Amino acid sequence: MKGFLIAALLAASSIAALTGLVAAKDESKKDVLPPGSVNRAEGLEAWKRIEAVVTHPRCANCHVDARAIPIWTPAGETKPRAHGMNIHGGESRIGAEAIPCATCHMTSTQANEPAPAPPRAGIDWQLAPVAFIWFGKSGAEICAQMKDPKRNGGRDAAGLVDHLRHDASLNGFIPRGWAPGAGRSTPPGSFEDHVKDMALWGAAGQPCPN
Repeated sequence: MKGFLIAALLAASSIAALTGLVAAKDESKKDVLPPGSVNRAEGLEAWKRIEAVVTHPRCANCHVDARAIPIWTPAGETKPRAHGMNIHGGESRIGAEAIPCATCHMTSTQANEPAPAPPRAGIDWQLAPVAFIWFGKSGAEICAQMKDPKRNGGRDAAGLVDHLRHDASLNGFIPRGWAPGAGRSTPPGSFEDHVKDMALWGAAGQPCPN
């Protein structure tokens, strides 16, 4: 009986994830703009706004190098610093070798309250893959990385918009950046603004600053 329940829960989880993926793709189709419909100057302006988001501590703090030391910006602070309590993600990027991220960062769709409780999201907490380093990088470096399928998870311009929508369908890390809990700073604009800018940048050919 116990095995049946576990199998049923896993199946339900898989169906929910698949349903979310399909819904996200349908939603992203509405966002994506025809290639060439946005000029380079407009694309660069969109990138400036994207850069302001991805370099913000709320987004960049988990995009760290192979040392896997998370960065944090606690409630009431504006400057990022190394995560307290000697926390590191290890090769697993989820802290499995020492203290799993999930020890404090719950997988939950509940609001990030009360502050200063550890932020949570609807997907399991983890560091971004090593190839997706943002913390400490310039906007131009992040731009080059983000448009490179070898370093962005194999995504083209439309795929990046799909990624945003899929993460949002799971109540994941990206939209949560704008809802981290009281006292924590947030990136400029909104999640929907970010999706629109990603679509504009993609339609312009993903131009990067010199």
